[in-house]
This record gives sequence, structure tokens and C-alpha cells, in this order.
Amino acid sequence: MDNVCRKCRKFGNKLFLKGERCLSPKCSFTRRNYAPGSQGVKGKTVRRSEFGVQLREKQKAKAEYGLREGQFSRFFRDASRAQTATGEELLSLLERRLDNVVYRLGWATSRNQARQFVLHRKIKLNDKIVNIPSVVVKKNDVIEPARKNFLNPQKTTLPSWLKLDAKALQGKVVQMPAREDIETGIDEQLIVEYYNR
Repeated sequence: MDNVCRKCRKFGNKLFLKGERCLSPKCSFTRRNYAPGSQGVKGKTVRRSEFGVQLREKQKAKAEYGLREGQFSRFFRDASRAQTATGEELLSLLERRLDNVVYRLGWATSRNQARQFVLHRKIKLNDKIVNIPSVVVKKNDVIEPARKNFLNPQKTTLPSWLKLDAKALQGKVVQMPAREDIETGIDEQLIVEYYNR
């Protein structure tokens, strides 16, 4: 078991970092859904301070979306400048990243694979090849593969803010994602409190 699988156990949530393995019985979180190491022995609880809980939630969000500290801080800074609630805007920005959209469309088994597709110039955004995974898509943007033959679409539940034409292999952003449209175990309010302390 590698470091990626330990993250799910550490945060107590399936983050789906390993794609299909996370859905199989081999998933380490399914087999051992307690924290790794001697601190995670079954039945043992660890007390955390308020700061520790906030920090852990921020780390969980970073791990789920596959971001480094600087990238995540930039997204929070952009979200705090918006007119809407900071936490909801942060999740909306993270969801609208191009690599996450490719993952949500079911074209990749994990966000890491989706990021690799974008970096290897296999994804088009509005008829232009894009190789920057952090590009934030807007309403009416069209996402499609540069070449149709490399994709092996996965069966996935499509979020309401995306539309997929399965025959043409074309995705479209039909609206901005609202908080209720985002399926995640992240408590964005704790992240806001962490940055505003």
C-alpha cells in the first residue's frame, strides 16, 4: 500500500485518489477504515484542538483535489475576493478546474489521471488544446478530447452543472456549480476559519 491510500485512511474519507481501486474490495479504506500508524488503532480516539481540526480539513481538501499549498492559497485568495460566500466560492473554483471537470465527465478514473490527460495535451477547451490543469472553466465552455480514440469513458454520475454528449464525446458547462451540486465530504467553513484565524 502506498502513500496515496494512507491519505484516505488519515482523513477518514474515501478521496478516490486511486480511481478504480477505490471502488474495489482491495481499497485500503474499505479493509481498514481507521487511521494509519499506532495512533489509528481501532477504537482509539485522538483529541484535536480547534486549530488541528481546521488544518486537517484544509489538508483533506488539498489531497482530494491534488493541490500544493501555494495553489490552494491562491484559490482561497480568489474566493475571498468574490461577492458570494467565501467557502462556497472556493469549492466552486476547485470544482471548475479543468482537470476536475475531465474527472467529473467520467473520462478519467482519478483526478491525477485527468491532470495527466490535460498536461499531455489530450484535452480541448473551446476548440483549443489546453495543457494547464488549473484553468477554471466558465459557463458555456465546451470540453472535448483532442483525439477520440484514447478515451475509455467511465460510468459516473454526472453533476447537474455539466452536460455530456456521449456520442460526440463533448462536455459543456451549463451553469456554475452551487454548493448542493458539489459532492464532497469537505466542510468549507472550517477552511475559511483556518485562513481567517
